[in-house]
Amino acid sequence: MEEKIDIVVTWVDGNDPAWLKEKSKYLPGINTDTSKSRYRDWGLLKYWFRGIEKYATWVNKMYFVTWGHIPEWLNVDNEKLVIVNHKDYMKEEYLPTFNSNTILMNLHRIKGLSEKFIVFNDDCYIIDNTNKEDFFINDFPCDNIALNIHCPQKSNSIQNVCFNDAGIINEYFDFKKSMNSNKKLWYNIHNGKELLRTIILSKCPRFPGFYYHHLPQGYIKSTFEKVWKLESEYLDKVSRNKFRTIEDTNEWLVKDWQIAEGKVKIRKKKLGKVFFVQDKLMPKQGEEIINYIKKQKGKCIAINDGHLTGEKSLDYIPKFVEAFAEILPEKSTFEK
Repeated sequence: MEEKIDIVVTWVDGNDPAWLKEKSKYLPGINTDTSKSRYRDWGLLKYWFRGIEKYATWVNKMYFVTWGHIPEWLNVDNEKLVIVNHKDYMKEEYLPTFNSNTILMNLHRIKGLSEKFIVFNDDCYIIDNTNKEDFFINDFPCDNIALNIHCPQKSNSIQNVCFNDAGIINEYFDFKKSMNSNKKLWYNIHNGKELLRTIILSKCPRFPGFYYHHLPQGYIKSTFEKVWKLESEYLDKVSRNKFRTIEDTNEWLVKDWQIAEGKVKIRKKKLGKVFFVQDKLMPKQGEEIINYIKKQKGKCIAINDGHLTGEKSLDYIPKFVEAFAEILPEKSTFEK
C-alpha cells in the first residue's frame, strides 16, 4: 500500500449570502437538522492550516472540501492544497447538499485522494508535533476503541446516526467472533478509561454501538469502496437527504467497519482532547480550552459547538484566537 497520506477537511461559510440563498430553497420539514451549529464559522480556519504546516510536515496533500466558497485569505496556488467543490466528487442527484453526513460518506470519490487519508472536521486543530504513526502504523489506521450504547431518538440526533451505523455493522459481523478474534485490540490498556465500557458491554449479544472520540481519524479508501458496494442502495438513498435526518449514516460507519474487521492499530499515546462547548460550563471551560492550547497539552484539540445553546461562549472566540496566535504566530504558506 502506498505510503503517502492525505488530509481531508470539510468547511462551510455559514455567512455566505449565496450559500444561504441556496439553502433557503431546500429548507426541510420535521426530523431534519438545520441548526446553526452545523454551519457556524468561528474564524479559526487559518490556524488549522498553520497547525498542519508546522506540526504535520509529513502530510502529502490537503483536500479542502467546500460548497464553493473559499476564504479570501487562502492561497489557492499552494502546491499542497487541492480545492474540492461538492460537485467535483458527488453524484449530481445528491446536490446541492447541506448534509455533512452525505459530504463525508462520499469522500472516497475525490479524484486523486490517497489510499490512506485522514478526515478532519474544521473544529479540530493540530497544536503540537505529530508523525505518521499517530494516524497509521503500516497499513492500518490508528484508533482508540470501545463499545458504547446509542439510543435512537424521535428528534434528529447524532445518536440516530450512530445507531444506524451499528445496525449495518451487525448485518455483516458476528459480535462475539469479532471480539474474540481481536482481544488485543478491544482489551488494550491504551484505550484508557473507556475500556470499562467495553468490559461491561462485552456481554451483549451483538454490537451495541461504538465509542467516538471526535478527533481526526485515519481511513482506508478501499474500505469506503467496499462498504458502498455492499450497501449501495441504502447509502444512495440517504445521500439524497439535503439535510441531516434520523435515517442517515456517516463516515463513522467505515471507522466501525475497520474496527469490526480488526484492521486497526491501537494508538498508544492520547492524540488530544475534545471540548464540547456549553454556556453552562463557562467561564471555567473557556479558560481550560485556552490553557490546553497555550500549554500544548495534546497534539490535537477539538472545539465543538454542537451543544452550544446560548451566546455566552461566543465571547470566548477572540480569546481562542489569541491562544492559537500565541503558539502559531507566523503566517503559513496557505495564506496570501
